[in-house]
Order: sequence, then C-alpha cells, then structure tokens
Amino acid sequence: MLLLKILVLAAVQGAAELLPVSSSAHVIVAEKLMGLDPTSPKMTLLLVMLHTGTMFAVIYYFWDSWKAGFFASRKIFLDSLKLIAAATFFTGAVGLLLKEVIEKFFLRAVPHAQIEMIFGNMDIIAAALAAVGIMIIYSHFKGRHLPAGVENKDALDLKGSSFIGVVQGLCLPFRGFSRSGATISAGMLLGMAKMRAEEFSFALAVVLTPPVIAREVWRMLKAHNTPLSGITGMVGAFYPSLLGMAMSFIAGILALRWLSRWLSGGRWHLFGIYCLCASAAVFALHLKGF
Repeated sequence: MLLLKILVLAAVQGAAELLPVSSSAHVIVAEKLMGLDPTSPKMTLLLVMLHTGTMFAVIYYFWDSWKAGFFASRKIFLDSLKLIAAATFFTGAVGLLLKEVIEKFFLRAVPHAQIEMIFGNMDIIAAALAAVGIMIIYSHFKGRHLPAGVENKDALDLKGSSFIGVVQGLCLPFRGFSRSGATISAGMLLGMAKMRAEEFSFALAVVLTPPVIAREVWRMLKAHNTPLSGITGMVGAFYPSLLGMAMSFIAGILALRWLSRWLSGGRWHLFGIYCLCASAAVFALHLKGF
C-alpha cells in the first residue's frame, strides 16, 4: 500500500473521528475512491488501527476532564465503572445478536459469511448516514424543548446507560451509523448535558476498541496466506496499520483542539445536516459505479 494512501486515510480518520459524522464511512468511501477493498482483512484491520490512533488522541485530550469526572472519589469511580460496564454489556449483546442475524439470514447464501462483508456496501453506508443524521437533528431540537433544568442534568442512571449501550450496539455492524453521533444523541435525549454525553460516549469507545482490534488482528492472521515468522514477518504484515495508527493519532490531536471548540458552540444539528448531505453524496457515488 502506498504511503500517500495511508496518509490520506489517516488524515480523513483523524479529522472525522471526533465529529459525529462516521469517520469509518468517510474512510471506506476514501478507500473505494482510491481503488482499495474495504472488506479485505488488511483494510478492516487498518480501519480499526486508525480508530486506535484517534482513541489514544481522545484519551490524551480528555484525560484531565475524565480524571475530574470519573476519578474524583472512590464512589464516583465505582458508580461510573458500573454505568460503563452496563452500557458495554448491552453493546456486546446487541452487537453479537445483529452479527448472528446478518450472517445467518441476510448472508446465508454466502459461504463462510462474515459481518465484514457488508462494510463496503454503499447502500448501507448511505442509509446509515441518513439515519444518524436524522437522530442528531431530532436530539438537538428535542433537547432544546426539554423542561427547564432537565437539559443540564449530569446524572446518568443504570437504565440510561443501558439504553446508550443498546444504541451503540446498533451502530457496530453498520458503517455510516456514527457511534459517537448516535450515543451522544441518545445521551441528550435522556436529558444529559452535551459535554457530559460526549465524555461518556468516548469513555465507552475506549472500552470498546481493544476487543475490536483483537478480533481484526485474529481475522488478518487467519486470512494470511503465508505464516508469519518472527519479528520481520509481523512488522511486514502490520506495518501499514501501525503507521496509519501513528498518523491518525497526530491528526486526531490537531483536529480535537479545533473540533472540541466547535462542538461546544451549540451547532449540534449541523452535524446531522452534514450526515444527510453525505448520505446523498455516497448514494450518488454508488449510482456512478463506485
């Protein structure tokens, strides 16, 4: 894979990750425009590693606020851990259920079907972008009309965190259904302040990413035609993904410093409008044969 293509994908990922516009959908479209196969093991691993780079950027950027919010006391930490664990449990349950349904029913005609086979489906990406765009716009205007005092509620109970986990689980199989856009919107619909919903959303992302990486590494090793021997083989196989991760980390840090300020400016609905426009653009590209 050319270094320039990795640079482009890392820049797209780093710029789009914090915004609720589905960075994975943008990366997949960029891959298709560059003639790459988003469903191949190497490309799905690269996509996950790009997410890993921006995940580390998010940890670095939000660490101080997380420390103040989640680690203020032992009780707050344990309560936060319980909420994150509940959300993650429901994410895993819903995600695995959808995986089984899609592979066993919708892909039943495909031998050895895997969920990754639908990652490059432009129709699904376009529909998912439209769905999250509508959700973002709805949460923005719904939030503005909550009773006085409710819109600034920072507390999140077990039921609410479970609901956010279910929403996150629905995002997993569908590239274009922005995880951050959907979970932040879900939090806002529950009455959470936007910044609190954002912090909780990205805390969930930090927990969710490692097992996804492990799955993609296993998938790549299983699909590899030749055995990996020693350090040289490992570096040769994973070099593009590791390089992309490092570049997406740098791009993510640079983007976060600007994008966080823009997110706090009360223009949440504009992300939804963008997603709807992106959906139309993806559908148009698909009609042209991309």
